[in-house]
Amino acid sequence: MASLDVRDELHCSICLSIFADPVILPCGHNFCKVCIKCVLESQEGSRVYSCPECREEFQEKPALLRNITLRNIAERFLSAQPTQEKTGVLCTYCDSSVPAVKTCLQCEASLCCKHLKKHRNSSEHVLVDPTVSLENRKCPTHKEVLKYYCTKDSTCICVTCRLDGNHQEHQVESLDQASEREKQNLRTFLQNMTSSRAETEKTVQRLHAQMKCAQDKAAGKTERVTAIFTDLRTQLDALEKRVLTRISKQEKQMTCSISQLIQQMELKMDELLRKMQRIEELCDLTDSLTVLQELKRSEFFDVGKKDHGSGEEHLKISHATNLDETVIVETIHAKLSDIITSAEKEIYIPCGSYKLDGNTAAKSLRLSQNGKEACWIKPAPGLSYEDSPERFQDCSQVLGTPCISSGQRFWEMQMSECGEWRLGVSCGSIGRRGDPSYLGCNAKSWCFSKSSNNQYSVIHNKQEIIISHNISCNRFRVYLDYEAGQVSFYELCNPIKHLHTFTTTFTEPLYAAFYVFGSNAFVRITT
Repeated sequence: MASLDVRDELHCSICLSIFADPVILPCGHNFCKVCIKCVLESQEGSRVYSCPECREEFQEKPALLRNITLRNIAERFLSAQPTQEKTGVLCTYCDSSVPAVKTCLQCEASLCCKHLKKHRNSSEHVLVDPTVSLENRKCPTHKEVLKYYCTKDSTCICVTCRLDGNHQEHQVESLDQASEREKQNLRTFLQNMTSSRAETEKTVQRLHAQMKCAQDKAAGKTERVTAIFTDLRTQLDALEKRVLTRISKQEKQMTCSISQLIQQMELKMDELLRKMQRIEELCDLTDSLTVLQELKRSEFFDVGKKDHGSGEEHLKISHATNLDETVIVETIHAKLSDIITSAEKEIYIPCGSYKLDGNTAAKSLRLSQNGKEACWIKPAPGLSYEDSPERFQDCSQVLGTPCISSGQRFWEMQMSECGEWRLGVSCGSIGRRGDPSYLGCNAKSWCFSKSSNNQYSVIHNKQEIIISHNISCNRFRVYLDYEAGQVSFYELCNPIKHLHTFTTTFTEPLYAAFYVFGSNAFVRITT
């Protein structure tokens, strides 16, 4: 591995071979003397010389100083490669087994460093890395070196192919010309790819920004939801303590009442025991007169009648002091409902004072004074309406106000059980005339619909999806997340049920939108 690293450092960047008589430029880069000399001579016309490696420019032709140390290192490195001498390409002109550093296509000979010095003086010779096989660089038909390029057939040809072959009437270029032209095409392609990469990089940056925004948004929501649930736990703990306190209080009241009853029963038991003992004593007497006189003065029989059934009455009293479970359950349900409602308002941001825009309402709609309700009416002949360019002309529709261009919002409404209606969101640029102006019948609106035969569906751009869920109430919620590009519909039953979510990219401000048609059909905003 170390040997390979050293080899990389000993390569001339021009000929890509081990340095032969290396020289150093003022910028510090080394090259073969013959290689850099040819490069500098080619730059004489521009009178500006530059390093092929770092492109540093020199106003005058730089002096080429021999790098003796680097030359010695290169020679020692080559001499320390016995494997290459035995298995590599050998110099054609050396008697001994000297490894070649280049192969000349013109001469079809491989050259060592020594023979390469003189060979490089001729510009006609084409030098490549050492190779024993030149078949891929020769014409397969004429076995000559490939020197030209046929632009029609897009193939390399030799001299004979050009003069006597099938390419005589074709446009032919030298390999250098064809290579330079293809390089220019590659540069153009590279430039286009660079521009495309720059655009892609900008897109990636925008996506990173969107991801960062989404992460920040999610972090904010996480923090808010965590705070909400912390508050919920606090409220639930307080509710638990309240209910347990109430149960404990009822338990004390109940046990106190039962304790009093037990004491009363024990006193009666003692009294009955005393009377029973007296009765037994009378039964044991032999003096009849005493028995009769004692019975006359005593109230044994009255007491028996009086106490009969008193046990059942006391049990009824004790049952009346049981825990009031109904009140406890109602208290829990009421408080939980308040907690859930409060949590929903924290999680979802209501639109607040959302109203219907009378300037957009069709002439077949009658709006309430507070702007919260719209009812369908049959227009009477001669009934005049104020003209407005924003008013819907051919459908019983109306938009809400204000518009929404950022954030998350929701609004709730009650819809009529009869007639047909649609509710959702719409861009302000939605049409005002003809069938394309109906909610869901264009690319600018998203809606939840009820038909006259009680079929429910969601519609966007004339694409309808039937809702298979059984709708059990007429109260609904529309939730809008502008940045996420989502419109969601919910049925406000118990529990709340999600109906459908549209996902898209919003490019315009949005408005709440409603359509009602039919006798007694209406929409009423409840948020």
